[in-house]
Amino acid sequence: MPQVLIRGLSTETIDRLKARAQAKGRSLQAELREVLERSAESDWEAADAALARAEAAVGGHVFTDSTLLIREDRNR
Repeated sequence: MPQVLIRGLSTETIDRLKARAQAKGRSLQAELREVLERSAESDWEAADAALARAEAAVGGHVFTDSTLLIREDRNR
């Protein structure tokens, strides 16, 4: 099986990945394998196209943060 070496990852990134692996009950290596395999299977071009269609559908409209509206309503 081929191997890959990734250099230059920050300590913070490694720590987050280790914590994520531990939370799932697997090794760092197993977690990294899962992340890379899922990423390789993803169809990023289709996701980008879907995002472009969604952005075109709203036509540049900026939506209000609903939490602000809820807070205003509760304060009345």
